[in-house]
Amino acid sequence: MVPKYKQSGVARNRLKRRLRELIRLEVLPGLAPVDLVFKVLPVAYTRNFETLRAEVLQAVRRIAR
Repeated sequence: MVPKYKQSGVARNRLKRRLRELIRLEVLPGLAPVDLVFKVLPVAYTRNFETLRAEVLQAVRRIAR
């Protein structure tokens, strides 16, 4: 679930699709079965795909330690 943070439904759905794709392609293949919860901050709406990808991967690396 992605909070509204005063964003439109289009922006919220775009962010959800981007995060879902990042998790599917980059995170899940490298992890053992585990439950992950990402807290999405308002600044995530302003990030482009590559920046969002880098931040997600950085967070996963911190978790994996």
